[in-house]
Amino acid sequence: MLWIKSLHIVFIASWFAGLFYLPRIFVNLAMVPADSHAERDRLLLMARKLLRFTTLLAVPAIGFGAWLWMGYGIGRGPGNGWMHAKLFLVVLAVGYHHACAVLLRKFAAGRNTHGDRWYRFFNEVPVLLLLAIVVLVVVKPF
Repeated sequence: MLWIKSLHIVFIASWFAGLFYLPRIFVNLAMVPADSHAERDRLLLMARKLLRFTTLLAVPAIGFGAWLWMGYGIGRGPGNGWMHAKLFLVVLAVGYHHACAVLLRKFAAGRNTHGDRWYRFFNEVPVLLLLAIVVLVVVKPF
């Protein structure tokens, strides 16, 4: 079980590293002048590669977490309300990941509707999600 838990933690940290940086690329994309095609294309390439890599990291992160939950019974039974809250936040993190993919497609199609300031706030969401998830797992408040 400790190997599975270790792998889960490593893949979660890696997945969230991508979720921290991808919106930062969006901030830069939103600031690119309209006539700077080379810079825009370079940032789009970086964002596409990071999204692909981040998606590949999310799959084992979620898989190892499911293995711990279903296979070893971690967080099951009475007094484990924290796990339900954590799973809800994981669903939100997956939704955020999907939202990043949608936003990247909009950038690629030239249909971005948000400014760099909006992306700066959007960039803080995964930090808050990870903080809440870690607190729930470590403190187990309910």
